[in-house]
Amino acid sequence: MNSNDPLLLFHPLPDACVAFSTTRRGGVSKGNYGGFNISSTCGDDPLHVLQNRAALCVKLGVSPERLLLPQQTHEDKCLRIDAGFFSLPPERRRELLQGVDALYTAEPGVCVGVSTADCVPLLLYTSDSPCVAAVHAGWRGTVMRITEKVAGTLIREGHSPGSLWGVIGPSISQAAFEVGDEVYGAFMRAGFPADIARRMPGADGLEHWHIDLWKANVLQLERLGVPLEQIHCSGICTYQHSDHFFSARRLGKDCGRIYNGIMLR
Repeated sequence: MNSNDPLLLFHPLPDACVAFSTTRRGGVSKGNYGGFNISSTCGDDPLHVLQNRAALCVKLGVSPERLLLPQQTHEDKCLRIDAGFFSLPPERRRELLQGVDALYTAEPGVCVGVSTADCVPLLLYTSDSPCVAAVHAGWRGTVMRITEKVAGTLIREGHSPGSLWGVIGPSISQAAFEVGDEVYGAFMRAGFPADIARRMPGADGLEHWHIDLWKANVLQLERLGVPLEQIHCSGICTYQHSDHFFSARRLGKDCGRIYNGIMLR
């Protein structure tokens, strides 16, 4: 392994798929983008992004067009990637990926992923008829129940709840996710249980609301009947470990992004 090879955090899902999150190790990006970032929308040098992307494709053994990353908007739109997607002109493929916060596919060798820097990445696998999904769940997407909507789509397409496996990748912990009354209110109005929030003292000495995004997304899967023992949370807080994973709250919005990917072997 040379110094530019990406160091990946692999997640514990069945062997029929590979699920991972990138770290800040490896790559050629600099400063708050260093060293490994493949997001082209956060201000990084475009050449560095291309070099990092190429290195990840080599590591995964996929061609560049089969490493997919949507242009996320903190909403709840999901896109299915089928074989026909790759026969479309590049411009049309880019257009379809605009305004999408979740991707899923049953095509082997296609890596679907989402970018995060504190938001929750959720990776799903179905074992009955293999399919994988990558979900970007920031607090807005969580309030919209994007995880439940994507998992519900898989179930409506014929996958049983008991066949679903899920992983929550590195993201902000409840201890670090301080929010205002308006965010707390949004969760309560959306019907989330009160115990996903708690008052905790802040740096100003006052108490503020802290939301548990990990629990809020696990509950969405449980609600659909996904077995709790098939849902894994990495437990890694990006804010507390910003030396290894990008955190917009810690580093500022002008920083790199974690790529959270999953594909069928």
